[in-house]
Amino acid sequence: MSASILNSSLFLPHLYTTSRRTVRMSAIEIRNPSVLSQSMTIKPPSHPTYDLKGVVKLALAEDAGDRGDVTCMATIPFDMEVEAHFLAKEDGIVAGIALAEMIFHEVDPSLKVEWSRKDGDYIRKGLQFGKVSGRAHNIVVAERVVLNFMQRMSGIATLTKAMADAARPASILETRKTAPGLRLVDKWAVLIGGGRNHRMGLFDMVMIKDNHISIAGGIINAIRSVDQYLEQKDLQMEVEVETRTLEEVNEVLNYTSETKTSLTRIMLDNMVIPLPNGDVDVSMLQSAVASINGRFETELLGIRQCYSRHGAQNRTDRSNLHFQWCTNTFSKST
Repeated sequence: MSASILNSSLFLPHLYTTSRRTVRMSAIEIRNPSVLSQSMTIKPPSHPTYDLKGVVKLALAEDAGDRGDVTCMATIPFDMEVEAHFLAKEDGIVAGIALAEMIFHEVDPSLKVEWSRKDGDYIRKGLQFGKVSGRAHNIVVAERVVLNFMQRMSGIATLTKAMADAARPASILETRKTAPGLRLVDKWAVLIGGGRNHRMGLFDMVMIKDNHISIAGGIINAIRSVDQYLEQKDLQMEVEVETRTLEEVNEVLNYTSETKTSLTRIMLDNMVIPLPNGDVDVSMLQSAVASINGRFETELLGIRQCYSRHGAQNRTDRSNLHFQWCTNTFSKST
């Protein structure tokens, strides 16, 4: 019996099985369900309300519906046991191993899962890097859900790694442009690929963008309102403001030089201009960074317009990344 294969844009783990009659297998015990794996090297981001186990259950219920796997029940003996192997179909960064374990054990705690690689490892096409053994029915039920998560996470992690290497010593951050319901999973994949997490949602960071600025009546009014709100509520958190022109950068710098503020980071939005010859004009960005001169963290948004120079073609994954530029290393990062 062989598992089906779906295409993945960047990296494709594949699961194939070999059948055998009933064999007793030892179970992997999970004493604390919140700990996904003893071997997990990169933990998922923290979130106050996100239920990762609930997302796994939803994914399994989505697949099984109200009848379960009717094809499997019709074609595979109930007591048959198999050993299924994970095979890399492309070179890339593997991600989702810890989550795969969680899924297998949600379906059947007696399944035995073994890995020769861990999340974040680079693996070559053709490498067999893991296996799961136990009841065939339960492995097949878990198979597609496991691969859906692993293929998505490995694709994001592989692209993140490429961008992180290209950007070093600057850092790669992601955005909130994630698949609804999968934000923590997507952001986990970015961590596995060597990126960094931006804010998890609307609750853990103040991010003053163009809409807020327009409604507030200007960039300084918006910053001042945030300063007052945080003081009134006795809140301490990072505050970022989006700037689109050098004039706005200078407005922010003038205000913060004269007023105590909670501002921690300045975003430089679309200050990298693509040129017809495939190069980029960074003169506006350089001027902004020079003006800020290390007083605040700086972040560049809009670099995805230039991603094709690094071989990134998948727009879905590209839109989930942007650069954070450090002012003292900017010259090394262009």
